[in-house]
This record gives sequence, structure tokens and C-alpha cells, in this order.
Amino acid sequence: YFQLSGNISLFPMVINPISKTRDDFEAEWIKVAEGRFGHVYQVKVKLWREKCLMKHTLVLEWMNLLKFKYILSIYGVCSDATAVVMEYMSNGSLNNLLASHNFMWQKKFQMIHEISMAMNFLHSTKPPLLHLNLKTSNILLDDHLHVKVSDFGLVHWEDGMCKATFMERLTARGNINYIPPEVFTECSDSPGTAFDVYSFGIVIWEILTQQKPYTGCSVTKVLLQVSKGKRPCLEMIPEKRPEECDELICIMQQCWDKNPQMRPLFAVISISVLCFPFTDDQHGENSILSMLAKKDFSSFRQSVKGDDVYMQFSGQKSLLHFTVASGDAESVKHVLSLGAEVNCTTARGYTPLIIAMNQPRFYDITCLLLDHGASTMQGDKDQWTPLHFAAQNGDDRTIRLLLEKGAAADVRDKAGWMPLHLACQNGHETVVRLLLSRMSEDAIINQVEEEGRTPLHIACSYGHVNIAKLLIGRGVDLNAMDYSFSTALHLAAEQGHNRVVRLLLTKEVKTDISDIKRYTPLHLAALKGHAGICRQLLSNGANPNCKTDQEWTPMHLAALRGHEAVVVLLENKGGSVNAKGQKGWTPLHLACNQSESEVVVKLLAAKADPNVKEESDGWTPLHLACASLGFPCVLHLISHQADVNALNSGKATPLHLACEHGCVPIVKGLLLNGADKTLMDSSGSTALNVAQRCEKWEIVELLKNECEL
Repeated sequence: YFQLSGNISLFPMVINPISKTRDDFEAEWIKVAEGRFGHVYQVKVKLWREKCLMKHTLVLEWMNLLKFKYILSIYGVCSDATAVVMEYMSNGSLNNLLASHNFMWQKKFQMIHEISMAMNFLHSTKPPLLHLNLKTSNILLDDHLHVKVSDFGLVHWEDGMCKATFMERLTARGNINYIPPEVFTECSDSPGTAFDVYSFGIVIWEILTQQKPYTGCSVTKVLLQVSKGKRPCLEMIPEKRPEECDELICIMQQCWDKNPQMRPLFAVISISVLCFPFTDDQHGENSILSMLAKKDFSSFRQSVKGDDVYMQFSGQKSLLHFTVASGDAESVKHVLSLGAEVNCTTARGYTPLIIAMNQPRFYDITCLLLDHGASTMQGDKDQWTPLHFAAQNGDDRTIRLLLEKGAAADVRDKAGWMPLHLACQNGHETVVRLLLSRMSEDAIINQVEEEGRTPLHIACSYGHVNIAKLLIGRGVDLNAMDYSFSTALHLAAEQGHNRVVRLLLTKEVKTDISDIKRYTPLHLAALKGHAGICRQLLSNGANPNCKTDQEWTPMHLAALRGHEAVVVLLENKGGSVNAKGQKGWTPLHLACNQSESEVVVKLLAAKADPNVKEESDGWTPLHLACASLGFPCVLHLISHQADVNALNSGKATPLHLACEHGCVPIVKGLLLNGADKTLMDSSGSTALNVAQRCEKWEIVELLKNECEL
């Protein structure tokens, strides 16, 4: 440990020790996340200019002294800010990425494997360190989309704690979807490793489906369903999936088994997820596979005979496949010496060389296999070659070796992805340089994957600015469109990658190209609230009033999502606050419908018309604000001379709608500002009639009293 002036205790660190006070950090703290238990900021140490994450927390819990490839590094604590200082993860949480990006199956499998490795490490400590908080929002990704598990140890079981208190702590952190059924039953046992295994099963489902479990269900309904044995719907896993996904589904179902004792250990899961489990029903404890599983390599080499190398196990796996997966080069060498077929394939088309590609530390084994004639071009059922796997993992040392042994840099899989696409997705700059040096200009510029995306599309979508520079330097088409007519600028603007957008704009890309739905990059940036990118686009000639297929302008989309800073920026750059979109809706209609009061304020200040009627039903913004129970919006509209007695096509006034939806403050506000309670709608009903019909008795009394007055 480091100890500095009693203010900050530090674990052994990869970087220099951090400062002990706020003054030793740069002034700009960028909030990247917030929750009930604290805020997370991106900060930078002044002296070393090292990016870190500062997690401000109301309850500062010590995390164990741990260092592992797939565990987030904790650098220390800053007592001045009551915060933990952690390793910076540029791609944020898996929870956010699953919602915003479409991941390939192999990337999903890699993530699942890395999470299982991290959890196996935690559970391998003495005693096992339980996470109890495992969920996609606590799984972070680095520049290259590799996983690091965080926030372990923040939830823990204390001796004498009752189940109700423990449940309160779990649900307070939003963990309801990840809690195993035994926690909310009468069972009094303290949680064990099976708790995390259950959570991991839910995480697998989220990764495979890229959806959230139990969407729309209340906490009570989730607890009830889970206790009855219900789990997230398997039908949501895409039908078009590789065969190995079925094995993962089996593992997932074992993980969320109702009986904790039936859930597998992470030691078994981490190997199984690699797609080559050592556990095989037809072999007992004394089998040669069991020796590999126990890492008893000496006994294994003594026991293996010539005939053993021709044995075939489940899934058409050979002994060489298992031996490569074990990671022991001497055992691989021995099995090869006995005549094992070096290019044998499993039912999924995996060769021993492909197995070696899944673990960068298997370089020596890779050399052995290549020296014995392993094919660099033989792919699996999806036509992923060893070079594809190495490019995804960023293993430039192995890529050099494969290229020297005849691997083609421009080889494509079934979906059209080249290794270059994968390296661009994962941010492996060195690998990109290597592959570019071995590819023709035609291959670099024209090869697209199944959605029509070039390597530049992929690099810009994931925000890898240096890789984008490399590709641009090789003459790629900056305005190339994928099959949905999206350019690289569309993807960078949508994902909020400011530096990539700035780079593309310096190369004079076209800013107003429309995609298949007529969305421009400005539309996408406005929709996502990326004000800085909107500013860049507008400064480079983007049209602030361009329209989509539904006639929405960027102003409409910013208003819809409540991005007031973008609304102000667009208005200052010539965006119309009264532009009519689909059915004649203005930005003010959308903001009122969503109860975005701050946007309503900005629009009204910019002279938005509060009395404009939409085309289909004749609703004014005030009608929508009343129907949406947006009391602040109602007040703002009234203060800007909105007509409180405006009639829609059904002759209903805002007061009719406020009575129907039962909002007393809105009814009072309308009445105080001249709403006529005697007006009748097309059915002949007054506001009082509507309140009586809808059984809004407090409003009925209010209106009757008004009548008496």
C-alpha cells in the first residue's frame, strides 16, 4: 500500500500514485454516469495527465486488493471528495453499448467468456469474494471492447442480517432482475457463489438478445414470476444464430436454475463458454480429459497413447482440441508427436488453431500448430479464419505470424467481415496498420460487410479516431453509404464521437446526406442530445431545417427528447421553432406531449406559437400539456397567452382534457386563467360532465364549488 499524509490510501498501481486532494486533479470533471448511490466523473491527474474515473459515493466501501485482466483496477481513494479513483474505461458500460450497438455473435461470445473469467477469479479467492451486484451496468468495456467487471464488494451480507434488509439493499441498487429466487423465499441461508451464477445467467440472456429482461414489469411482478420459475423469454434470442449459441443457452439455463446447488461453478463455466468443455458425460474421473481439467499435465502425457489421438468426443472434438484449450504447450507437442490431425474440425468447424486464437497467451501453441501444418485459411462454419479471431482480440504478434504463414489479409467471413472490420470495431490500431500493409487499395476501399459498411463506417461508429485517420490516409471514400444510406458521419454523430466528427468535417465530408429515412447527421445528433456535434455540423453548413420522411426537423427531435441546449443552439443557427412535421405537429407540440417543461420554456422564449393546431385532431400544445399531466408546461403556456378555451376537432377544451385525466392543479390553473367551464364538447358534455363520467370526484367538487361562486 501507499499512504500519503493520512488522506489517501492507495493500492499497488499500474500508474503513478494519484493525488490526495481535489487540487491535484484538473478542474474539469466530466460527469459520465449518475445513480442513487453516487456520481461518476472522468477526471485527470494534473501531474501525470492520466485519465481516471472518480466515483463519488455516499458510503465508501473498501474493495479487496485484486489485480486481474478482467477486473477493474482501483487506484485509490480521495478523502476530500469521498470518492474511489478507478481505471478509466472509454466505452462505458455494457448496458449502454447493448442498447446502442449491434454486436456480432463472436464478440458476444468473447464478452461472455471474459465475464466468466473475471467471476471465476473472484470466486477463486479464499474465501470466495462474492460480487452480489453483477449486472450489465457494472460490466465496463475498454478501448478495444474487452470486459472489466466493476463494483464488486459494494453489496455484502453481514452476520445476523435479515433477508428483508438484504433485499432492500439489492433492490435499492436496481438489481431486481438479477436476484435469485432463494433470496426472497423463507430460506435463511446467507448468499453463496450460486447467487452470482444466477445473475450471470441473466447477463448472458441480455448479451445474446441485446434486450432488457422483464421489460414493463413491476418489482412485485418480477419477484412473483421468478419465484414461480419463470425466466426471461428464450424466444427473444434471434433464431438466426450460430450453433454454438445453443450450447450457451444450455449454460445460461443451468445458471438460473431454481435450485442453487444445480448451478455450475464459474470454474466450469469459464471453460465451457470457450466452447470446449472438459466435462464429458462418457468419461469418468480417471479419464485423460479429467487430467487436463485438473491441469495434471505430467500424468496426462504419461497416459496418452497413440490410439487416443484418434478418439472423437462430443461435438466431434478431438483430443488435440482439448489439449490446445488446456494451454499446455508441452502436452500439445506430445499429442502432435503421436500423429494427431492438426486440421481436424469440430461440428462447428473449429480447428485446433482457431482454439488457440481465442487466447492470446497461446502464442507458443500457435507456433507449434503452424509448424505442424495448421492451415491459416481454414475457417469455421461462419467462415471465420484464425486471422479473424486474432484481429478481434488485437493480437498483433499472432497476426504477424499468420500473415507470414500465408494468411490472406482480405479474407471475408459469411457476413462479409474482413479481419480489418474487426480490428476497426475493437480499436486495435497496430493490427489495422498491419492489415493495411498487406491489402490492396481495392480491398480497403470497396469491401463491405453484409450491411454495406466499410471499415471506415465501423471505426467511426465506435469512435476510433486514429484508425479513421489511417483509413482516410489510404484513400477511402468519406461519403460512402451503407445499405441504409448512412455515411461514416451519420454513425459518428449518432454515437456522440466528437473527435471523429471533427476529423471528418476537416476532410470536407458532405453534412446533409440523408439516410434511408431521410435522417441527416444533424437529425441524429439532435435526437441524441449531442450539442457539441450539432454545433460542429451547423458551423460546417448543415441545414437546421432539413426534414425526415415524417417531416421532422432536428428541432422536433431535440424537443421530443428534452434536449433544451440543442433546441437553443438550433434556434440560434436559424432553426424554425414553428416548423410543422407529421400531422402538423410543431416542436412545441412534441415538448408538451412529453412534458418537457424546460424545452417548452426555451421554445416559447424563441417565439414558438402556443396556439397553433395540429392537423389531425386540432389539438393545441395546451391540449397536449393537459392530457400529459404536464402542470409546469401548462403554466408556461398560459403565461405566453395560450388560449385556455381553444377547441379541438371534437370541440374539447383543455379543461375537458384536464378533467378527464384528473389533474387538480391543472384544472385550478385553467379556471384561474379564464377557462370557460360551461363550454360543451361535440357530445354535449361540459367539463363537469366529463369529470363525473371519469369519476374524478375531487374535480367534480371543485367545479361545483366554482359554479356556486
